[in-house]
Amino acid sequence: MPIPSVLINKLWGLLRLDRAVRFVWQASPKWTLVNCVLLVVQGSLPLATLYVMKLLIDAVTVAVTIPDKTASFRHIVLLISVAIIVSLITAVCQLLSQFSNEAQSLSVTDHVTHLIHEKSIKVDLAYYEDPAYFDTLHRAQKEGSYRPTHIVNGLVKLGQSAISLLAMAALLFSFHPLVSAILFAAVLPGILVRIRYAGKMYRWQTKRTPDQRRADYYGWILTGNRHAKEVRVFDFGRLFIDRFNALKKSVREEKLQITRKRAVADFTAQAAASLFVFGTFGYIAFRTINNTITLGDMVMYFQAFQRGLGYLKDFLGGMADLYEDNLFISHVYAFLDVEPKVKDPDHPKPFPAIIQKGISFDHVNFTYPSGRATVISDVSFDIRPGEVIALVGENGSGKTTLVKLLLRLYDPLKGCIQIDGTDLRELPLERLRKEISVIFQDFVQYHFSAKENIGLGNIDYRDNEKRIEDAARKAGAHDLITSLPNGYDTMLGKWIEKGEELSLGQWQKIALARAFMRDAKVIVLDEPTSSLDAKTEYEVFSTFKRLLDGRSAILISHRFSTVRMADRIVVLDKGRIVENGTHEELMARKGTYEGLFSKQASQYH
Repeated sequence: MPIPSVLINKLWGLLRLDRAVRFVWQASPKWTLVNCVLLVVQGSLPLATLYVMKLLIDAVTVAVTIPDKTASFRHIVLLISVAIIVSLITAVCQLLSQFSNEAQSLSVTDHVTHLIHEKSIKVDLAYYEDPAYFDTLHRAQKEGSYRPTHIVNGLVKLGQSAISLLAMAALLFSFHPLVSAILFAAVLPGILVRIRYAGKMYRWQTKRTPDQRRADYYGWILTGNRHAKEVRVFDFGRLFIDRFNALKKSVREEKLQITRKRAVADFTAQAAASLFVFGTFGYIAFRTINNTITLGDMVMYFQAFQRGLGYLKDFLGGMADLYEDNLFISHVYAFLDVEPKVKDPDHPKPFPAIIQKGISFDHVNFTYPSGRATVISDVSFDIRPGEVIALVGENGSGKTTLVKLLLRLYDPLKGCIQIDGTDLRELPLERLRKEISVIFQDFVQYHFSAKENIGLGNIDYRDNEKRIEDAARKAGAHDLITSLPNGYDTMLGKWIEKGEELSLGQWQKIALARAFMRDAKVIVLDEPTSSLDAKTEYEVFSTFKRLLDGRSAILISHRFSTVRMADRIVVLDKGRIVENGTHEELMARKGTYEGLFSKQASQYH
C-alpha cells in the first residue's frame, strides 16, 4: 500500500472530530472565537517577519557598495523599526494565545467532567454490577480529564501551522517546486511512525484497563481509612503491596517495550529527514554562490525552509496528535453513550395525589443482570393505604431487592408493581422516587455537616433549619447533634479538617433523620437500626409508627420485637413468599415465621 494511502486511511478518523469540536464550542464559545482570530494573525506573522528580514539584509548589502551611506542607513533604521513592531505584535499575540488556550482548556475539561458526572447519576444501578462498565468509567475518567484539552490545543496548533505552512510552501515553491516537495518528504516518515504507535498504545491501554483498575483497588485498600484496621490487625498490607508492585511492574515493562520500539522507529525517520534537510540547504547555498539569488534571498529561503519544516512537523504532528486523541477520547464517548434501561415513559401518567387503593406486587419475577439465579420468583402481595408491612426472611431471601424494584432502580423481568392500579413504568420516575422515602442498611456516611447530612434527605428543604431539627428529633438524633462542638454545623467524619467521627449507631440516627426529612407517601426502612440496641430501636420504631399519619410503610428488620409492631408480615424464603399475615396469625400457624421468632427469642433467655 503506498504511503500516502496509509496516511489518508489513518487520518480518516479525524473527520470524526465533530463531537469533540462540539464539546469545545459548548464549553467555551467566547474563547473559541478568540482563538480562531489569534491563530489567523499568528499564522500570517512569520511570513511578514521573513520578508522584513530579507529586505533588511538586502539593504545592508546594497549600503556596503554605495558611497552615500546616510540615505541607506535611514532605510535600514526604518526596516529595523518595522521588524521591532512585527516582533512586538508576535509577542503580544503569543501571550494572548497562551491565556486564551488556558481559559478554553479549563472550561472544556470542566465541561467534559460535568458530562461524565451527569451520565454517572443517570445510568441504571445494574451497570454498577458489571465490571465492563467500571472499565469504561475508568477509561473515561482518565482520558476525559485531559484529552479534550489536547484536542483544543491541537486544533489551534493545527490551524496556526496550516496558515504559516501555506505561506512558507508558497515562498519555497517560487524558489523551486522541488523544494516544497522535499519539505513534505522529510517529515512524512516520522508522522507515520507516530500514527502507527498511537494505535498500538491505544489497543494496549484498552487491553490493560482491568489490570490498572486492580492495581488501583490495591492502592485504595492500602491507603484508605475503610480498610486501615484490618490491614494492621491481619497484617496483609505487605501482601497487597507485593501484588500492587507486581501488577505495576508488568504494566510498566509492556509500556516501555512499546516506547523502545517507537524510539528506534523515530530515530530512523529523523535520520532520513536530516538527509533531505541538509541536501536542500546545500542547493540554496549553491544558488547563492552562483549569484542566482541575493544574500537576503538565501537567508530568507534558509529560514523559510527551516520554519516550513517546523510548521509542517507541527501540522502533521498535530494531525497525528488529533488522531491519537480521537482514539482515546472514544473511551469518553463510549461512557457518554451508555443508555439507561430504566427510563421515564414517553407519556407518563400522573402520580396519585392520595394513594387510595395501595401498592400491589403482581406475580413479580426478577434476576439481577449480572447473575443467573432467580432472586424474586412469582411474588404477589398488596400494601394497603396507611398499612405497615414488615418483610422478614433470611439474608438473600429478596427483601431489599423488592425495595429496589419498588423504587424502580430495576424493572421486573416478569409481572408488575402498581400504585392505585398504575404500573410504576407508566409513572414519572423522579416523582415516583420523591414520593418514597427510604433508608437502606448500607446507608452512606456523608462527610458534611450534621445539618447538611440530614438536609440531603430532601434537597428542596436542605436549608430549612426547623425542618432539619424536627427530623433529627424524630430519629432521636437531636441530643447527639447538640452535644457536638458546633451543633448542627459540626462536620462529621474525618475526611474534612476538624471533623467529628461518630459511632456506627450514631451515624444510623443521622441517616434515619434523613429519611424523616421527606414528606413522602411511602416510607421504607431497610435494616436502618441494626447498629442500635434493641431498646433504642424499639423506641425509634414506636415513634416512627406514630408519625406515619396514614402513610404506608415497609419495614425490614431482623429483630422480631420490632417486626411484630407491623400491621402485617410477609415472610420470604429464596425469593418466594412462604407466609403472609399478622404476628398473631403467623405464630399460630407454627410455620417459618414462628420458628425464626422462637429461635431469636430463646437467645434473650
